[in-house]
Amino acid sequence: MGMTIAEKILANHAGVKKVSPGDIVTVKVDYAFQPDLAFTEDLGELQKVWDPDRIMIVFDHVAPAANVALAEAHKLARDFARKFGIKHVYDIGRHGVAHEIMAENGFLRPGGLIACPDSHTATSGAFNCAGRGLGLPEMLYAMAKGETWFQVCETLRFKIVGQMPERVMSKDVILHIAGRYGTEVAVNKNVEFTGPTVSEWSLSSRITVANMAAELSAEFALFEADRKVIDYVSSRTREAFTPVTPEADARYCETFEIDVSKIEPQVSVPHSPGNSKPVSEVEGTPIDQVFVGSCCNGRLEDLQVVAEILRGRKVHPDVRMIITPTTQETYAQALEAGLIKVFVDAGACVTNPTCGACYGGHLGVLAAGERCISTANRNFQGRMGSKEAFIYLASPATAAASALAGKITDPRR
Repeated sequence: MGMTIAEKILANHAGVKKVSPGDIVTVKVDYAFQPDLAFTEDLGELQKVWDPDRIMIVFDHVAPAANVALAEAHKLARDFARKFGIKHVYDIGRHGVAHEIMAENGFLRPGGLIACPDSHTATSGAFNCAGRGLGLPEMLYAMAKGETWFQVCETLRFKIVGQMPERVMSKDVILHIAGRYGTEVAVNKNVEFTGPTVSEWSLSSRITVANMAAELSAEFALFEADRKVIDYVSSRTREAFTPVTPEADARYCETFEIDVSKIEPQVSVPHSPGNSKPVSEVEGTPIDQVFVGSCCNGRLEDLQVVAEILRGRKVHPDVRMIITPTTQETYAQALEAGLIKVFVDAGACVTNPTCGACYGGHLGVLAAGERCISTANRNFQGRMGSKEAFIYLASPATAAASALAGKITDPRR
């Protein structure tokens, strides 16, 4: 029986010819990434790092620092970088959400394997690169030795077919999947996304889906590397890479076919991404805040959709709209394209790149009873502030339309 994408990547990095579900393998990693929040915990007495050129530190969750404790964590991160000669430090001014920083700087390469403690490391799968969140002990070991271990899991496949309807985005597709199959459909499983519709999607659209595969409880979430991926990565790095495809007789534990032509814009209601409903079922729900950003939906393509809807219009007077580009590069692109002016003219608040309101650490915090519609990936209770607040997940199109109306609104209107 042949191997899936995840199995082939693990076999390649373990230096063996074949792995099968149930195997436990020790693998060499290509890069190790530490976000700023990792330095709020005890990193122990690390005496060395395996390769300072293959370790990255990214300031993203709370950047710039919002309080003394986080300022101390940021200082610890800078001291750590100096101590071990780590050059890839994305500090304030070069910063942004870690997963996007990894992509922009050519560290997410087809066939690769990365180590990062953040739970949305599955984002790398859009680039045919394996990644999943690791615990702190595993990350410390990866930084010291350049390796870690994984159990090889079965692979679940989603085949995406059909023509994308107007104002339906890939975020709606992954919310639909979470609602239809549940947030535990991929527990102890890898996921592959394939099908003719995937080939039509932009790289940004695939990033959104890979990112939210974490909300399906997936281990690794992977796409094949087509020309769009290869051209992008080639423009960002001079290092060689080898795309990985599943073998013809690869074994999948299950295959689900999703016909996107039958999907309308989706909204996940509190307090789980799996509580997904067609927008028509929740339309009219009053909102207090709109957040556009996060590692899920804060890229240039997302901002362009929002600008298209906001242009020449005003955010509802009872709504606070917060727009957070994922990285400094994205911010500069949006500025050059005139998108920032559109947002400001509409009455939105544009922030510096950061995880920001998604993480709820230092901006966009919700009070008890408030409702926010967000393009982020999670709407857990207390995620954005008060445990008595309510978070609704949606696409950038739905979020923008709702900002104008002051209530959850179908963007097709």
